[in-house]
Amino acid sequence: MDRPQPDQGVGAAVRRFAEAAFTLDVRGLAAFRISLGVILIVDCLLRSRDFSTMFGPDGIFPPDEMRRFHGDPLRWSLALAFDSPWWAALVLAAEGIAGACMAAGWYSRAATIAAWVAVVSVTRRTAPATNAGDVWLCCLLFWSMFLPLAEVWAMDARRRRDRRATACSVATAAFVLQSAFVYFGAGLAKCNESWLSGEAMSHALSVHDHGNRLGSLIGRLRWLTRPLTWCVVAAELAGPVLLVAAPVARVRAMVVAAFIVFHVVIWMTMSVGLFAWIGITAWLPLVPSRWWDAVSSRPEGGVAGLGRVPTVVCTTALAVATISFLHYWGVFGTARLPRPIAAGVAIGCLDQEWSMFGSVPPQEQWVYGRAELADGRVVDLLRGGRPLERERPDGGFISLAHHRWHKLFWMLPRPHIRVFAPATAARLAREWNDTHPPEQRVVSLEIRFAAQSVSRPDAALQEMLVAAWPPRGQEGEGNLDRLLESVDVRSAGR
Repeated sequence: MDRPQPDQGVGAAVRRFAEAAFTLDVRGLAAFRISLGVILIVDCLLRSRDFSTMFGPDGIFPPDEMRRFHGDPLRWSLALAFDSPWWAALVLAAEGIAGACMAAGWYSRAATIAAWVAVVSVTRRTAPATNAGDVWLCCLLFWSMFLPLAEVWAMDARRRRDRRATACSVATAAFVLQSAFVYFGAGLAKCNESWLSGEAMSHALSVHDHGNRLGSLIGRLRWLTRPLTWCVVAAELAGPVLLVAAPVARVRAMVVAAFIVFHVVIWMTMSVGLFAWIGITAWLPLVPSRWWDAVSSRPEGGVAGLGRVPTVVCTTALAVATISFLHYWGVFGTARLPRPIAAGVAIGCLDQEWSMFGSVPPQEQWVYGRAELADGRVVDLLRGGRPLERERPDGGFISLAHHRWHKLFWMLPRPHIRVFAPATAARLAREWNDTHPPEQRVVSLEIRFAAQSVSRPDAALQEMLVAAWPPRGQEGEGNLDRLLESVDVRSAGR
């Protein structure tokens, strides 16, 4: 018998490795599809609470201002195609309807494409109130368009004669690498003093950062949060490497279990919207087959591949996403991305905030809306008209309506976001006046952002006027640069 040529041996080894690393069980993909569908329905319903405020032409994000904010016409959004409220409502409803179709597995491929278009459109329409979970959801839906999501547990499966038990293609590789990029990028961003000192988690869990009541309570236990902080950094750096480089069922099972628990803890301790559930959903296709064997019989069939044209498109998108990730971390220097690559990132909505929770400085920050009413009372308009607390309002950011208001007011001091401040103040005052009698009408409103170091008790409290109604000169504007330099007004990454 002839010996195999060395190049054939290497090729076979590479092929075996790729199959082990990137083969996904169709039951995991089906569970992923169902969970994604439920998330889309929930997201649609949650967004509808503030529909007129965030999607209306006279809301806090005026369409013309939002188009200028995005700048590049390639950063498209169907929700910005027309200014009418009914059009925005149609796009938002499309997200929920597509989610229901995905959950049922009814015309799954078309539903996934529709869901991606709708979610990208909605996310970009409300960009200042969007967190990294929303962008991650866009990316998951993008790769999902190339995956066989309805082989089992779907209405589509009843009409299909040929069944597949697993999937292995450039699309499954892209999906696995997407998960690896998200966590490895987050781990790289945490290689800084705040995380390596062991203090980051304690500060992040404060209600004046991203924590809820339980998180704030745990954050005070420094003996617990310090080792957990280091564990998070180590897990986010090592987990993605093990996921790709050590595709052994037992190792992958440990990685999957660890990160699912990680997201459950995030859900229990932090106010980050649907981020934790999106993260849990992203791990479902990576669950080893033997886990699914315990709850469902293994389907009979071959391996689902990908057609020639989808393979070309998906491969191109994967190359664009990989180059964008490497560029973000300075692998190619400080030069801008070539226009074709930047265009691909914008069109596919593949740009992500890799430095999620990168730096967590020792500070607390808060926002309040000082409103003077016609009857002489001074209340906090951001907290339903309760008595004003100028320093560390009780409940911090979780005392705002919900996490999208948290993200908006966290970002509003930023110079490029402050273009939405006048519309925000005007809308809040108008909504209050429309629902209250004349003697309780708002006479004036100031939205103020404040921050103070917790590592130096004698540190001065720094405050700025972000927006005012009726409009007037922004007295805090001159101190904006100094405030942003002295305290880290970070983006709400998750």
